[in-house]
Amino acid sequence: MKKKLLGFAVIALVLFGCKGKDEKTLSGLLKADFKKEIGKDTTGLYVLKNAAGMEVCVTNFGARIVSIMVPDKAGKMQDVVLGFDSVADYINIPSDFGASIGRYANRINQGKITIDGTTIQLPQNNFGHCLHGGPKGWQYQVYQKVNQIDATTIELTRFSPDGDQNFPGNVTAKVTYKLTEDNAIDINFEATTDKKTVINMCNHSYFNLSGDANNPITDNLLYVNADTFTPVDSTYMTTGEIVTVKGTPMDFTTPKAVGADIAKTDYVQIKNGNGYDHNWVLNTAGDVTKQAAKVTSPISGITLEVYTNEPGIQVYSGNFLDGTVKGKKGIVYKQRTGICLETQHYPDSPNKPQWPSVILEPGKVYKSTCIYKFGVNK
Repeated sequence: MKKKLLGFAVIALVLFGCKGKDEKTLSGLLKADFKKEIGKDTTGLYVLKNAAGMEVCVTNFGARIVSIMVPDKAGKMQDVVLGFDSVADYINIPSDFGASIGRYANRINQGKITIDGTTIQLPQNNFGHCLHGGPKGWQYQVYQKVNQIDATTIELTRFSPDGDQNFPGNVTAKVTYKLTEDNAIDINFEATTDKKTVINMCNHSYFNLSGDANNPITDNLLYVNADTFTPVDSTYMTTGEIVTVKGTPMDFTTPKAVGADIAKTDYVQIKNGNGYDHNWVLNTAGDVTKQAAKVTSPISGITLEVYTNEPGIQVYSGNFLDGTVKGKKGIVYKQRTGICLETQHYPDSPNKPQWPSVILEPGKVYKSTCIYKFGVNK
């Protein structure tokens, strides 16, 4: 009898061990580290996989992409985004890693918007401006409803009450991540409101296509399908101009290394941006089938193509990563170890009526698409 009980105990331990092992993702994350009660809401980690073996991990805290596993030129799977190993770090260490930004991605001048003649003061959390929806933007809040449709698709929905960070209107926002069979992440943002408001959502993943966040992204080859961009002042605020990239360090119409001109601070935009932190005006005219940008890592051979229906893309070269934040696998994130490609309406569009509108009215649906498609150059 004792032998039989011992046998059952061994089997139970093996089964328990296997189950625990199954909870670890391909990228090395533990689901248990993302489960937390925040007020009335619960956070978790959700895994998307396609038949090609690609894996994307998402948390409903800020509707964030936590990891992306894709093959490099040798066929080895690599995690190509920055982030944290637990939801506690996302909560306790302010960052935009992988986040769905809202209500308004990028900056609003002095945090002021005017709707139907009424001026509204928003939080001022960046050089006097409102950045990424304020200090408690949606990236720092829980998307309360999670619907994992199948192995490749997940919907995350958040209700944002009227007055959230002083933005008007009760807004329901939804982010859908779909992992396609050709190794693309198809991201769709939607929002509705009961009062006229402004909406501008984006994904804020920091990509390091080498698969090793110890490596800077300055050697990455970058292409941006844009002949013009929106210059900024010393507080990173758009001036209202749209100027040519030709003959400047902002010209990526022919692929070049991100770091090729990044130190040319005699050019005022490089100085003002502390590198690249600018919005490019895309030539794609909202056509989601036309390539908006492409990044290639010469180390791994991994490529990233970007497609969008948005008029602009913010390229941010990780200038403010300063070695004080420790991310996944204990790696310290140093300056320019991640590049962001944020598809969006232009910064401060609420105060620049000459630019495409970001007003959302009751009865209308805000829709925005961003596609990150991965490949490899062998």
